[in-house]
Amino acid sequence: MRRGDARGGEAGGKAVTVRVVRLAHGRGLDLPAYQSEGAAGLDLLAALPRRSPLRLEPGARALVPTGLVLELPQGFEAQVRPRSGLALRHGVTVLNSPGTVDSDYRGEVKVLLANLGTEPFTVARGERIAQLVVQRVERVVLMEASRTSTTARGAGGFGSTGVAPRRRARSRRA
Repeated sequence: MRRGDARGGEAGGKAVTVRVVRLAHGRGLDLPAYQSEGAAGLDLLAALPRRSPLRLEPGARALVPTGLVLELPQGFEAQVRPRSGLALRHGVTVLNSPGTVDSDYRGEVKVLLANLGTEPFTVARGERIAQLVVQRVERVVLMEASRTSTTARGAGGFGSTGVAPRRRARSRRA
C-alpha cells in the first residue's frame, strides 16, 4: 500500500493512496475532493451527459454514474453517503446508505439517489451528489456459541433506550 501527502488526510499523518481510473463519460470532471480541511468525505460528482440532466421525481430513485473506478487497498472500504445539504433542502438522499465499495470491486462507482422530497430534483453533470468516505476495515472470524455474555442492555434495540436525555448520576464533591 502506497501512502502519500497528508493534504486532506489525518492531521500530521499520511494519506492512503487510492488509484482511480476515469471512464470516458467522466472525462472533464474533477476528481472527488475534500471540501474543507476537516471533511471526512470526498464529494462525488455526477458523470451525466452535459445535455441530458436527470430529473428525479418525488418518490423516484436512480442510479447516477460517477465515471470512476476505484482501486482501494486491501483492508479498506469506501462508503457512499448522502450529502446533508441535499437531504435537508431537497429530500434527496442515498438510498442504500451507506453504500459499500469493497476493495476487490473494479466496476464504476454509482450512487443510488432517491428523492424523498415533494418537488422534482434535477441532477446536472458535475454536481456534487454524495460523499465518499474511505476507511480501514477489520475482517472477523465468527465463532458459534450457545449463548452470549450478559449486559445491562441485553436484547433491547430499536429505540429501547428511549429518546429523552439520560440522567447522569450526580457526583459528590469533597
